[in-house]
Amino acid sequence: MAVYDLEEQEKIEDLKAWWAQYGKYVSAAVTAIAIGVIGVQGWRWYQRTQAEQASVLYQAVSDAARAQDAAKAKDPATQIVQRYAGTAYAPRAALLYAKLLYDKDDRAGAKQQLQWVIDHAGEEELKAIARFRLAQALLDEKNYDEALKAIDVKTDDAFAAIYADLRGDILVSAGKKAEARAAYQVALAKIDPKSQYRPYVQVKLDSLGGAQ
Repeated sequence: MAVYDLEEQEKIEDLKAWWAQYGKYVSAAVTAIAIGVIGVQGWRWYQRTQAEQASVLYQAVSDAARAQDAAKAKDPATQIVQRYAGTAYAPRAALLYAKLLYDKDDRAGAKQQLQWVIDHAGEEELKAIARFRLAQALLDEKNYDEALKAIDVKTDDAFAAIYADLRGDILVSAGKKAEARAAYQVALAKIDPKSQYRPYVQVKLDSLGGAQ
């Protein structure tokens, strides 16, 4: 029994010595882990809360867009990009608001919203849509160089055809028929042969006549 007690006492003393040497590191590690867990949980809660609040504003913009009420959309559209820019709702709301402003002939406001999406959206698809619409707005203004610049970027294959088609439209308007022809040919090469969009592009290419 005495031997057993001695062995137990030695283990306790060894443990005390070990703790005296390494205890502060263990405590620091445990504290760091606890902080990390709390941080992750807090961040998830924050993101969820942000998304919920942003969704309310997005719905308000969406409702205003359906009603074609630009004045009603202004406040929620402004709030969502200022307060919840990191959510997926913000660029979508900006695209809706841009379309509404464009339809109401506020071209400057529409372009500002589209540029915000290009600069801040986390999804490349949304950026591609914004670039396409921005180029269309610049084409309407006959600002051909800037319109071409807006879509002079690498994009997903899903957008390659409509980008090339729009490039052709811009070049035709700029009087560059040979370059426009090449752009329409690229568009046709990218479009599904069964697509109803294909004949539309073909008509534009045929209207340019033979190569010059």
